[in-house]
Amino acid sequence: MEISFKTHSRSLLDVKSCLGARRRSVVDQELSAKLESELRMEKDMRDLEELPVTIKDYLDNGPFELIDTPGQEEVVLTRQFGDESIRITFSIADLNTLDQDPDQYSEDKALYDEDNADMPTDTQSGGAQSKGTVNQGRTKGGNINVAPEDSIAPADRPELADDEAPESGEGEQEQSFPARVNVTIEKAGKGAVQIETVAQDGMIAIDNVYYFPDAELADAKTAEKDWSRRGMYTGPPFGNLDEDLQVLLERYLDERGVNTALALFVPDYIDFKEQREYLNWLSNVKSFIEA
Repeated sequence: MEISFKTHSRSLLDVKSCLGARRRSVVDQELSAKLESELRMEKDMRDLEELPVTIKDYLDNGPFELIDTPGQEEVVLTRQFGDESIRITFSIADLNTLDQDPDQYSEDKALYDEDNADMPTDTQSGGAQSKGTVNQGRTKGGNINVAPEDSIAPADRPELADDEAPESGEGEQEQSFPARVNVTIEKAGKGAVQIETVAQDGMIAIDNVYYFPDAELADAKTAEKDWSRRGMYTGPPFGNLDEDLQVLLERYLDERGVNTALALFVPDYIDFKEQREYLNWLSNVKSFIEA
């Protein structure tokens, strides 16, 4: 009787296993079909076999060589500038982070605009724009000088109402997302300067400027190098620097190709690469499910 009971129990387990496999097979088929549907939809929406014209034009006529490894988030641009080796990195992770919290940047920008609502909006000249560097234009009493005609909004001034009022839909250009761009400039035997920037709406905004006597510390690949880097004094916050020094550092980058053209290229390429990596991910998951 004991042997018969064990045999019966084993048979029940085999039946349950087969039923479970059948259920998984149905789910697998549905999942595979959904992945195929997503693939077709993405391919119909965009042709990712060829580079967009704007991206191709920049790569063909720009000074940088592109290094883009499929399956990796980071993209690298390199060039030689005299005795300098320049390496620029950016990542599609910035776009993914923005998708997870789309209101984060708009909220930060709103707070920044609110804090500076009483300040004139004069910006610096040059290829890059530094943060927080505005001309205060205040009197000794602390008030901002405002011309009488400027105290009235253009829309409320009859003589300018027709000229200043934009047509419906005009001037409502969608802003691009902020993309972090790290620039490392190395001289043989002289160390390296690393400049952290943000590219958005055709502008490069500098966040920090670091100096490393050992160029390997600028791109620390080992735990030892990373630890050595953390203990070093690498420079003050960029916004604390003298304004003239800020402008010269912006011109320094502009001269090396970190300019408006690059600021427009980076978000475009991030969007293109993210879509291409997403297609590869869909295809790889589908192949795995069907294997």
